[in-house]
Amino acid sequence: MTVEDLKWKKFNVLNDGFICLVDVMGDDSSIVQAARVSYGNGTKHVSDDRTLIRYLFRHRHSTPFEMVELKFLVRVPMDCWRQWIRHRTANVNEYSTRYSKAIDSTQTTQPGEWRTQAESNKQGSGASLPEKDGAKFTETEAIFQKYARDVYESRLDFGIAREQARKDLPLSTYTEAYWKIDLHNLLHFISLRADSHAQYEIQQYAKIIGEEIIKPLLPAVWDAFVDYRSNATYLTGLDSKVIGNLMACSKASKPFTKQNFMDCQHEEWAGKTKCRERDECLTKLIKLGIIKNE
Repeated sequence: MTVEDLKWKKFNVLNDGFICLVDVMGDDSSIVQAARVSYGNGTKHVSDDRTLIRYLFRHRHSTPFEMVELKFLVRVPMDCWRQWIRHRTANVNEYSTRYSKAIDSTQTTQPGEWRTQAESNKQGSGASLPEKDGAKFTETEAIFQKYARDVYESRLDFGIAREQARKDLPLSTYTEAYWKIDLHNLLHFISLRADSHAQYEIQQYAKIIGEEIIKPLLPAVWDAFVDYRSNATYLTGLDSKVIGNLMACSKASKPFTKQNFMDCQHEEWAGKTKCRERDECLTKLIKLGIIKNE
């Protein structure tokens, strides 16, 4: 798929959001050219380009990836936009409700889409509510959103300034913005926001940017990103020490058990009833098949 095929193609997100590519500067070869500043264009084979891109990504040489820039037009609920705009390494021009009437659209929630609060994560979601319980929240959501819009419209009709009339609009109201960012920082955005720990709604935007736009436009970069970032497991120095302790323990069974893990845990964690870093290490070792998932 070419750049022209993707430009202004609207990818729908949530009930009324979207994201589309407006423009792009550069491709896989631009990264290679930036890395090989002493070479001219076209002096290396494609296979060599892919190898170099993977080397750069693997060793965190980020500057060549900054040579590629992408510009998007997005429509996103304001609560997601608050998280989005925290990625400050971008150029942004947002729809203004001081100059224009607020977009008459809100992000709505279907009965089966309501989520409980996660028990172990203060900012995350847990299991979904049964649809019969979620139905009443969907009903009250619709009532509230309509009332908030009616209040807003009545203020405007009376002549209240737009900058003040907007103040009670809900965070579910959609906003639109042009968002321009270099590839290095865009991949960081995708890494954080497409992760399973991110809010579900913003995950949908990040996944579409990656799978539907970056993957076809920059295939070598996307392959490297998947292998070395999104599907990778990062081991800390303490994690590595625990693995070394396990390997050195002649009495430990193989594959190792959770009790073996506790016996060989890092000394910094020993004696602690709760330790998030220890829990994260155990999760990694289970994922890698080093510890049995009992």
